[in-house]
Amino acid sequence: MKKLSVALATFNEEKNIEACLKAVKDWVEEIVVVDGSSIDKTREIAQKHGAKVIKTTNPPIFHLNKQKAIDDCQGEWILQLDADEIVTPALREEIKKIIKQKNSFVAYYLTRKTTLLGREIRKGGLYPDAVIRLFQRGKARLPCMSVHEQMEVEGEVGYLKNELIHNPFPDFTEYLIKANRYSSLLAGEYREQAVGHGPIAILKYVFLKPKWTFFNLYGRHLGFLDGFPGFVFALFSAFQNVAGYVKYWEKTHEKKVD
Repeated sequence: MKKLSVALATFNEEKNIEACLKAVKDWVEEIVVVDGSSIDKTREIAQKHGAKVIKTTNPPIFHLNKQKAIDDCQGEWILQLDADEIVTPALREEIKKIIKQKNSFVAYYLTRKTTLLGREIRKGGLYPDAVIRLFQRGKARLPCMSVHEQMEVEGEVGYLKNELIHNPFPDFTEYLIKANRYSSLLAGEYREQAVGHGPIAILKYVFLKPKWTFFNLYGRHLGFLDGFPGFVFALFSAFQNVAGYVKYWEKTHEKKVD
């Protein structure tokens, strides 16, 4: 059995995936990439770096493809990464040490260090951004219900000390693209919850929830200490609630009119 596999799901990640794979290809035994029919060079770059590439559709819940990649891995341990993440040398050595030793943990949280507008974001609820990414095969699964969900783990979970570099927004245009995607997922959640179209629902989702989100991230979580990027993150995180509700209203209103 292979000792360590890396699992990724991708869609149009040619700007990011090379740096991600270069950081792991020389010390892991297997890389599995499930690609949602990218129209750029994502698959070609992944194959160039020795990855097994599986082409499929690009579902709204992206975690479905992440789970497909996990299921295809043959390693005793699996490191699940996103294409916009980079394993640092210090984290690499810590992972290699962990998977060689006997311990009581079946999975580990990794702390992500995120950048926005060229600056590390240390506040605003983005740090420490602990995510379960290293786990024994068969001991963790994604519920595939939400974009921000955590792994479901059978057993004890530990923490690694070294950080994972997270570069999800190479520029502000990419930030807006991802924010638009997240608001569409949020609209789907509102449809499932049937939050309604009345004045109380509008007050809650268009005014109160965005206001609470902004002041929670910018004030309570000290986003103002990250300068202008911290303000942008809090502002547009708040606006995602508005955009999500408008998309929900539009779709459900169309059905009512029909």
